[in-house]
Amino acid sequence: MTPTRSILVALLAAWLVTALVAGHAGMFEAGPGRPPLGILIAIAAPLIVFALLYWSSMSFRGFVLGIDLRFLTVIQSWRVIGVMFLALYAFGLLPGLFAWPAGVGDAIVGLSAPFVLRAIVRGEPTWRRRVIWLNVGGLVDFAVALGTGVLTSLSSIGWFAGTAPGASLGALPLSVVPTFAVPLWTIFHVISLVQLRRAESRQQNFTICTHARDTARASS
Repeated sequence: MTPTRSILVALLAAWLVTALVAGHAGMFEAGPGRPPLGILIAIAAPLIVFALLYWSSMSFRGFVLGIDLRFLTVIQSWRVIGVMFLALYAFGLLPGLFAWPAGVGDAIVGLSAPFVLRAIVRGEPTWRRRVIWLNVGGLVDFAVALGTGVLTSLSSIGWFAGTAPGASLGALPLSVVPTFAVPLWTIFHVISLVQLRRAESRQQNFTICTHARDTARASS
């Protein structure tokens, strides 16, 4: 294991432990009349740190761009766990406004991932397009889930919150989803799209150089 990979594994472990400890301490709970700053910070902070490291560290950027796209794709299969939101809704523990889009969206992304992986492995002509749709769809699903989760929370902006007590995304075990899983899987989505974009740029540059070389040979 390379030093960069070892450091990242240690950071991920520390991040998970911090999310668990903070969730146990109730740091992500937003009571009535209070904004959900705890969860929002827990989601945004890792994304900001990732962006800063990517742009400031060449070794980190190289590691990120070297991650196997097949791994980044198949790991999205874990999103099928999101159907638990529908199960909790069936027991009256989560509002439908959040559970339905979050649960169905996660299930679609998770079930699609193996088929996209197969397209990559087989080198099908549309595999790049499928990877793009998988990752864009995953990001949209997260955005919708975040929005509906906040609107149905007990916070000051939980305008569609129910009156009956239910499961809270700010308390364990569900708090691990928005404070660890969502930002981590969002980073996986971003890495996949960045890799595809860079590969496309390299292909375009290669095509331009090849065309220029052939043109120069033809005119000489």
